[in-house]
Amino acid sequence: MKNDILNRTDIILLVDTFYGNIQQNDKIGPIFTSVAKVDWAHHLPKMYDFWESILFGKATYKGNPMLVHFALNDKTPLQSAEFETWKSIFFNTVDDLFEGENANLIKQKAQSIADLMHFKINSPQPKIKIV
Repeated sequence: MKNDILNRTDIILLVDTFYGNIQQNDKIGPIFTSVAKVDWAHHLPKMYDFWESILFGKATYKGNPMLVHFALNDKTPLQSAEFETWKSIFFNTVDDLFEGENANLIKQKAQSIADLMHFKINSPQPKIKIV
């Protein structure tokens, strides 16, 4: 039986494993490595804080992921296929490592975040008419 996600150590294991899987993925790995040119030493601790804040309600994360993803979308389109791939890798990583209430909750949160981000990035923006 697998353990549930219980603390920051578990979050670190999840995030490190997830982004290792991301980098190996032919579809979205290049977005992280070649387009965004992610500095993993800087990015991973931010993601530990992000998911710890999301799952455990700790106010450790500081940042605006929407702005980062809007800027990334300007470099390469982030469409349904990219978001679905991201979610699939995330869910599979959680399922490979953990089971329990928090494991289910983090997948629900990831689903909501990814879907909202996809909607905001890909929604037609109203044209503002300046009079």
